[in-house]
Amino acid sequence: QLLLEESGGGLVQPGGSLRLSCAASGFTFSRFVMKWSRQVPGKGLEWVSSIYTDGRTYYADSVRGRFIISRDNAKNTVFLQMDSLRPEDTAVYYCGAPIGGVVQRGPGTRVTVSS
Repeated sequence: QLLLEESGGGLVQPGGSLRLSCAASGFTFSRFVMKWSRQVPGKGLEWVSSIYTDGRTYYADSVRGRFIISRDNAKNTVFLQMDSLRPEDTAVYYCGAPIGGVVQRGPGTRVTVSS
């Protein structure tokens, strides 16, 4: 059974940091690109970052230079280090993997950036 479970969200002040984790199971993690996306209630899903099997990373313009994506294939986990957080980063964050033509996602973890 394919499972993705995000964790690490919470409330943080502007300028603060959070590290999100996504534990994966039920598929060969090391063979798939992993992605982070986010969604503000009432708005569409926004792609944030991707990390490929060879380690290449890509970022949305809105987070480049502040967020870092990484993966630990031995632990089947993908991370998102988020620094210099801004109120506009407030959203539910999802990890995802394109498997079988469909992007599988976890239930998400909520990030709130507020003073």
